[in-house]
Amino acid sequence: MNLRIGIAGIAIESSTFSPHRAGLADFDVRRGDHLMERYEFLGKDWAQGIEWVPLLHARSLPGGAVLPEVYDDLSAEIITRLEDAGPLDGLFFDIHGAMSVVGRQDAEADLATRIRSVLGPDVLMSASMDLHGNVSRELGTAVDLITCYRMAPHEDAMESRERALRNLVERLRSGLGKPGKAWVQVPVLLPGEKTSTRLEPAKSIYRRVGEIADEPGVLDAAVWVGYAWADEPRCRAAVVVTGDDHALITERATELAKAYWDARDGFAFVAPTGTLHECVTAGLASDARPFLISDSGDNPTAGGAGDTSWTLGQLLTIEELTSGKATAIHASISDAEAVAACVAAGVGNQVEVTAGGKVDSGPAGPVALSGTVFSISEDPVGGTVAVVQVGGLHSILTTRRKPYHHLADFTLLGLDPAATDLVIVKIGYLEPELYNLAADWLLALTPGGVDQDLLRLGHHAVRRPLFPFDPEMDDPQLAPELLPPSA
Repeated sequence: MNLRIGIAGIAIESSTFSPHRAGLADFDVRRGDHLMERYEFLGKDWAQGIEWVPLLHARSLPGGAVLPEVYDDLSAEIITRLEDAGPLDGLFFDIHGAMSVVGRQDAEADLATRIRSVLGPDVLMSASMDLHGNVSRELGTAVDLITCYRMAPHEDAMESRERALRNLVERLRSGLGKPGKAWVQVPVLLPGEKTSTRLEPAKSIYRRVGEIADEPGVLDAAVWVGYAWADEPRCRAAVVVTGDDHALITERATELAKAYWDARDGFAFVAPTGTLHECVTAGLASDARPFLISDSGDNPTAGGAGDTSWTLGQLLTIEELTSGKATAIHASISDAEAVAACVAAGVGNQVEVTAGGKVDSGPAGPVALSGTVFSISEDPVGGTVAVVQVGGLHSILTTRRKPYHHLADFTLLGLDPAATDLVIVKIGYLEPELYNLAADWLLALTPGGVDQDLLRLGHHAVRRPLFPFDPEMDDPQLAPELLPPSA
């Protein structure tokens, strides 16, 4: 008989320090064939002879905490569809791992536990996660297989989902049943910009993850960095090694946990850092073009509100930019009202707006922006997008929150980042196209809901002691726990 495998999940990375709230409109909700289109790898040989049962998958750009009624409705629909689906052999749980819901804790464990209550103890569930997710004991117990990306930036995101599903299929076909899970949390919480796998020590740690996963007796291995911009007890690094050789997976989980702990002081920012002023000054003085600057505090792909205007306000005070002596692009600020005013003014005409600071008003509030409407375009993610030119500075305004990761994001607006002196982007580490574009690069430590300075954000619910909040803490006991089979 063909295997029947369900697919479900809710995926978002949620900063509890961002005033943004994720509503239903923030999610791409997929059901049926539309859900199946997400996984092109299901056309491969290993995936044949399987009846796939698409339930519901909802995915959002990172942002603030999810409104509870939105989570309740989406999770209830998953449970209802699961109850109506009939007997399953397995379920693929496609999540991020850092979803926060207003007034709740450990949302992924809650959803996984509810799914498990419908599946019963015998159906295998395999979870795929972002390495910036969190793995509590409750989540690790509810699922049977669990893995995460091994690259940051996440160039292996879809590869990791395929691995999670392929492991599930192979396990079901083998008849071996549930593997052991050696789980241990590591009391370290660092931002992704300090744990990029492009650099040591993360580069070597994640290389070792792959080596361990290939050992006989091991099914998979994973190390989670955890999510630094949420304030929940589960937020910390974690290791899970799965397999049938319980002694070996316990030994390897210990090895990875100790390697991560021992390296805690060695993790450094993925680029040289400075204040915005220091970064802009260095960029203008440099001969490297284009010179990229990460406006890291309001990065929408880490959970920032996307409308923090502090950086734009600072750029508007720099005479070299506003006079046109140097050129710059700032991407971007989400502000539907400002975009509407630009549309009303029309391309080539003067416009005066107050930009940003309407969701996350903390660092600056709305900033007065007076210039010429350079272009107006439509974007499937950002909605209507307007560019306002002030001298040599081009400020991108979007109707909806949008990351700027690709060259086409700029060229479709009539902008040429390769021919621009400074490109200032709300991002942390540069995604591949921007990384390859940059002749030089600095990471600006700017304010916002995903501030890189964790100590000034005000965490109070994380479990202590925790590095770097308690830098002199004693070495922890990193004894992995063999989690019980899901029941």
